[in-house]
Amino acid sequence: MADPTTSSPLLNDHEGGEDERGRRRSSTWVQKLIEVEEAKAQIIYSLPMILTNLFYYCIPMTSVMFASHLGQLELAGATLANSWATVSGFAFMTGLSGALETLCGQGYGAKNYRMLGIHLQSSCIVSLVFTILITIFWFFTESIFGLLRQDASISKRAALYMKYQAPGLLAYGFLQNILRFCQTQSIISPLVIFSFVPLVINIGTAYVLVYYSGLGFIGAPIATSISLWIAFLSLGTYVICSEKFKETWTGFSLESFRYVVINLTLSIPSAAMVCLEYWAFEILVFLAGVMPNPEINTSLVAICVNTESISYMLTYGLSSAASTRVSNELGAGNVKGAKKATSVSVKLSLVLALGVVIAILVSHDGWVGLFSNSIVIKDEFASLRFFLAASITIDSIQGVLSGVARGCGWQRLVTVINLGTFYLVGICLLWFQVKVLRQGFVVWSDMWNVLPILISFADDNFPEVDKAECCLCLKHIYFLKQYTRISKDLDALALLLKLGNLSDKQYTMQPLKNMYS
Repeated sequence: MADPTTSSPLLNDHEGGEDERGRRRSSTWVQKLIEVEEAKAQIIYSLPMILTNLFYYCIPMTSVMFASHLGQLELAGATLANSWATVSGFAFMTGLSGALETLCGQGYGAKNYRMLGIHLQSSCIVSLVFTILITIFWFFTESIFGLLRQDASISKRAALYMKYQAPGLLAYGFLQNILRFCQTQSIISPLVIFSFVPLVINIGTAYVLVYYSGLGFIGAPIATSISLWIAFLSLGTYVICSEKFKETWTGFSLESFRYVVINLTLSIPSAAMVCLEYWAFEILVFLAGVMPNPEINTSLVAICVNTESISYMLTYGLSSAASTRVSNELGAGNVKGAKKATSVSVKLSLVLALGVVIAILVSHDGWVGLFSNSIVIKDEFASLRFFLAASITIDSIQGVLSGVARGCGWQRLVTVINLGTFYLVGICLLWFQVKVLRQGFVVWSDMWNVLPILISFADDNFPEVDKAECCLCLKHIYFLKQYTRISKDLDALALLLKLGNLSDKQYTMQPLKNMYS
């Protein structure tokens, strides 16, 4: 990577020695806090990678947004399908490509340029084999969701979505390999263009297929597959034809088959390392599906997970910078430089996390509106935003350290760490809490399940009472509407009570309270 060694030129004319001493003190303070030149190098590198990863991640997400506006069931089905596709396919492909961060990164640092193209081809062979296996697995999505006790109607929609998104998985796997091949050589600026154009194409394609072609719901995953293939073919053509890769890409070679086993020794642990983290977050979506009112809960948790994933895409730019800097320095035999790059990456990750957290806290309603127009989902997301902010901050640091590990070739070690922290500690505690909460929700829902039937006669039988008590009853109705399966009846009830002019007629729920007392 081109490491800038010169800073911006200072002004030659100074108005006085006092200003110069002030600037020196400020410069010294900043240099103690962070290595300025290394920070500049990583920012210059990471900004294009952040945009690239964000644009590629938004290709399937924008398709989900178009599908989700077709209805509540479509929202739940599309978000569940996207989550399942991420953890069982896209994340795995991303993890497999992590082997190239070690092999190509250290090879480039050691100036063994020809081997970069060989490792790229061997990694594509590995991706092809696993894509075939995952695609077969995807065709049993509905049965798998049934075993996981997901809602039947949501599972059917999600399985349909997955069926038409499967063709894009192979393109995504090859695409991730090419991205690692480019980033380890610090050829990153063109990647922004090659990621932004497919995203724009996907937005237009999804809009037409979902709303105008008659395909409706399945138009969204079809658009995703088309856009991913366009992204892969365009970037692959650029690598083959560009003069920038004349030393690292020397054409297709059967020699790449000899390095498949070497690639597997790093790609399998790298995939496990990435997937264990992704799976921990996506388990939240499935736990939401086994709770009462699964459409609301699944959609809400899936939006939170997608928000976390987008934040991770931003962090992944810094993670890529850390991985490349560390692997290049280690390949050149400069251990001290690798340590310095690690320290700077962690500090920059905190700054990035702060920006994301502020954005979520300020504009959470607008963000949720991209997924759903439901007021209930917006209110529930607002109540979770502080917990989400804390999670994003910690995950930002963890993501950068994972990049350092990939640059060092420590994938196996991080796999063990992720297994212990996310599952032996985190998920076990989470499962216990959800079991307790779920039991409480079921008891609450069953006890009040008869409520709408009784209140349907309210207009004729309720006596006049204090207005404050009536308002309190309406608040109870709003609460019940969020946490029970009887939302349609409660909608009718709320409308019934609103029909009465509360300034003239005042209604009470005292007769019902007496019945339950």
